[in-house]
Order: sequence, then structure tokens, then C-alpha cells
Amino acid sequence: MPTRDRGLKRLADSVLLPGFQGTSPPDWLRRRLGDGLAGVVLFTRNIAGFAQVAELTAALRAENPAVLVGVDEESGEVTRLEVATGSSRPGPYALGVVDDVVLTEEVACGLGADLAGVGVNVDFAPSADVNSNPDNPVIGLRAFGADPGLVARHAAAFIRGLQSAGVAACAKHFPGHGDTSVDSHYSVPVVGDDFEGALLPFRAAIEAGVKTVMTGHLLVPQVDAEMPATLSHQVLTRLLREELGFEGVIITDGIEMAAVSSVYGLGGASAMAIAAGADAICVGGENSDELSAIVIRNAIVDAVVEGRLPEERLHDAARRTSALGAWAAGGVRSAGSPRAEEIGLHAARRAVKVTRRSAAPVLPITSAPHVIELSPEMNLAIDKKTPWGVGEPLSKLMPGTVVTRLQGADGPALENLLSSTNGRPMVIVARDAHRYPWQLQAIEHLLCARPESVVVEMGLPERSDLGAVHIATYGSARVCGQAAAEVITGLS
Repeated sequence: MPTRDRGLKRLADSVLLPGFQGTSPPDWLRRRLGDGLAGVVLFTRNIAGFAQVAELTAALRAENPAVLVGVDEESGEVTRLEVATGSSRPGPYALGVVDDVVLTEEVACGLGADLAGVGVNVDFAPSADVNSNPDNPVIGLRAFGADPGLVARHAAAFIRGLQSAGVAACAKHFPGHGDTSVDSHYSVPVVGDDFEGALLPFRAAIEAGVKTVMTGHLLVPQVDAEMPATLSHQVLTRLLREELGFEGVIITDGIEMAAVSSVYGLGGASAMAIAAGADAICVGGENSDELSAIVIRNAIVDAVVEGRLPEERLHDAARRTSALGAWAAGGVRSAGSPRAEEIGLHAARRAVKVTRRSAAPVLPITSAPHVIELSPEMNLAIDKKTPWGVGEPLSKLMPGTVVTRLQGADGPALENLLSSTNGRPMVIVARDAHRYPWQLQAIEHLLCARPESVVVEMGLPERSDLGAVHIATYGSARVCGQAAAEVITGLS
């Protein structure tokens, strides 16, 4: 192989962050890391516990001491390290409801210490999206809120906390996925009208020294009406680099997502992203094998050879990514908060909002209830294996609690359920009921027969007029369920 070809392939590898299968690094990944691959992205398929992740990352680092190990650990709904148990920290929306930036920074610092402790040095968090569209199918509770100023100050606090522990934070999904109604896993969302408001948290993130920014596969007509942001020179170079002054690493969202790969292919989209100004290509989903990594590497090399990607742009991307690896290799800067284990539950408790609509003292419940959990289909960012709900923590506080989970409900099924409650107190648990008509119908049906019931909303509480008592947790993390159970039983 000609020397230049080998050099270009190594250079292309130095901007790739592929996923892989299994809980230990496969041979192809070890080999490629030794040859200059920038790093990897971990998913739940790679995680079986904290000790195993530490062993895995040590094996990766043995091949490349400056390897970048990234993960989506937002806390709350999107967790990878705690996928088997649910997150020990509430998600961003709950932190925004509390609106205590010191608390947000402390939560993030503890999270960073956990990540650093297992060898992860890049966290694809926080979401700097402004969730101004309550029907957004993919952001929702992953945002700190719907107000740009609130999102800005909490995104900055989260970044400070993470990076104090030596973990690079990543503001996403630039230039803002909040005011959209389409999930970019499947198609191309179009950004709404308040573009300046959407940019405010990213400006704050840059001022806070965020090390990385993740692109959104979004069409931004205010800047480029033709190309999604990930592939747009106007968005990545002229807006993010030149206007906003970001000097860190621009990382793509999963390049396999249909919003870009369905049109341009894995390799084509990757080469176009680097040409537009991205510095690192994130590869996830099912496209997590050596063949996909080779396809992307070769497409980048071909783009250079054919003049579609200037070689100096690829060198610039590699330089920025290498600098991030050098920073991350510096190790832990902070030991984290001494309250790290308890701060998550403390934050979840502070976020809970109780609306009492009955003069009768419905709470606390003093006998074992029947808990009915209405479970919708989650978006691809949220792992389906992550447990959630109020039934489990209530069962621990009140032995004998009965739990029924429904993924859809018709009238006869609900009638059968009502007849089986045997006079128990009823707790109805919803998750984004405003987005799922079947949930609202089920709640109304149950409340018609049992108006004294308690309703717990673990998604966005667009309505608080349901149930004799309505409890909003602003999240479905394990600690959010615990906080709701404590309110129900009078332990809060």
C-alpha cells in the first residue's frame, strides 16, 4: 500500500468513534486503536456493571493511552451505566424545575466522578435543547426546560460539574432539537421559529468552556435550507466556529441515524460532516462492527483523494480530536461531591410537585394500594430495559402493593382491572400522558369509577387536573419513583 494511502487511512481513523458489540473489546477494535483510532462509544450492550466497564476501558487504554471513551449518560431517562437499575439521579428537566444551579453542578460533579472512576472520559451530555415544543418526541425531559435562559444557566452548571471531574462534557444537539416535532432517528426535523432562543444555551455552554459540541441532524432554514446541520458548512463552520467562537471538538450525533444516512449512506454522510466542519464521527446503532468502521474510513479517504474533502480540513479535525484525548488523559480533576450517593434522591425530592384537588385527606395512603402503570413506547434514545415506575418503590414501603402495567387499554380491560382492585387505594402512573391519547382515555376511565385515586405523572405534566391528588415528578428515574412513593406514604 502506498505510504500516502496508509497515512490517509490512519488520519481518517483518528476522527472515528465507533461502537462495537460485547462487553470486552473485540480483536478488530484493539488492532485499530493501536493504529490510531480516536476512540469508541459505549452503549448498554457493552455494559454489565461498573467493575466490568472499568476493566473494559483499561483494555482499551492499553492499546491507546489517549483513547476517547464516550457514553450517553445524561442521568434521568437516558442512562447507560445504570440501565439495569434506573438512574440514581433525576434528569435535566427535574433539575430545571428545582432551578438551583449549585445543585445541578453538584449532581453533574458526582456523575463525572462515577464516569471517571470507570474510565469514561467523554459524556454526551448535557442536552442544551430548549424543549419549547411539548409534543417533541425525542427531547422532552432530557432538556432542562422550555425557557432558554433557564436551560442556559443549567447547561453551563452541568458542564462545570462534569469537567471538574476530568470528563469532557458535550452540549447537544446543536443548534437545538427542542422546537421540533420529528425524531431525527427516523427523519429530518425542521427547527422552529425561535432560533435565537435555541442558540442561547449553546452560547452559555461555550462560555463555560465546554470541550465538545454534538451536532443535531436538523434542518435549520434560518441558516441553511438545504443541508441538515451535521452536513452544513454554514451551520458548523460559519455559525458554530466563526460566529459563536467554539474552538473545541465538534462531534456528530450517530451518523447511522436515518436523517443523514438514509440519503447519503454511512460513508458519504461521514465525509460530508468532516468537510462541513465536524471533527469526530460517532457511529452507533446496529452499525457497530468493523465493516461499518472500514466503510466510513474508506469513504473519508476517497473524499480527500477526489477533492471533496480538503486534506487540511481532515488534519484540523484530527488535531482537535487528538487535543481532546490529551486533555482527557490528564485524569480526574475532582473527587466529586461527598454527597454524591445521596444528592440524586435529594434533587428528585425537591423536584416533586403535589397538586391536591380534593378536600378529603387522600394522602398519605395507609394501606397497600393497587398501582396501575401506563407504559408508552419510548424513543430510541431511552433504553427499553431501564426500569421505571412507582410500583416497585411503593411495594418496598408498603408490602402487599399490587402492580399492573399496561401498554394500551380498552374499556373491557379497564373494567376487569377495576373489578380486581378489591377496594384498595388506587395509584395511576402515567408517562407523557398528553402525548398518548390512550393514556388519557385510560386515566379518565379509571377516575370515572375511582375519582379519589392518586395520579402520578412521570413525564411532562401538561395537565395537573387529573386525580384527587396529582403528583408530578418531572422524570422517571429510579429516584423520581422513590420520591413519589415517599409522598404517597407520607414519608417525605
